[in-house]
Amino acid sequence: MKAIRYVLGKFIVLLDWVFTPSSVQRDSQVQKQIEEELKSMALYQFETCPFCVKVRRQAKRLGLSLEYRDAKDNPQHREDLLQGGGKIKVPCLRYEDPNGHMQWMYESSVINQYLLSRFPPDLKSS
Repeated sequence: MKAIRYVLGKFIVLLDWVFTPSSVQRDSQVQKQIEEELKSMALYQFETCPFCVKVRRQAKRLGLSLEYRDAKDNPQHREDLLQGGGKIKVPCLRYEDPNGHMQWMYESSVINQYLLSRFPPDLKSS
């Protein structure tokens, strides 16, 4: 079973690489502002997890250079996920809320909706 999961995972990553979505193009000032906001975010993930691939593809479509943290092979990231989020489950987006508190968001669909609402493709400079 472990071998099948490994092969399928690598196949998913290969397909993701072959069919990488194109990124939205934004005004450079807007993109710079987004990059600054992204410094307080990190996605805890496993490379071959299909749900993590789903979030990485959304980030790519939205032109977001999220920090990816491997919670499978990196013991420190795994421990940070457990201590901060409360469980070893991926994908998990760690972000800072408007009050400056760190939040931990699970579930790929919820994360994707959050990223889309926070960084819409048609975001204009303010």
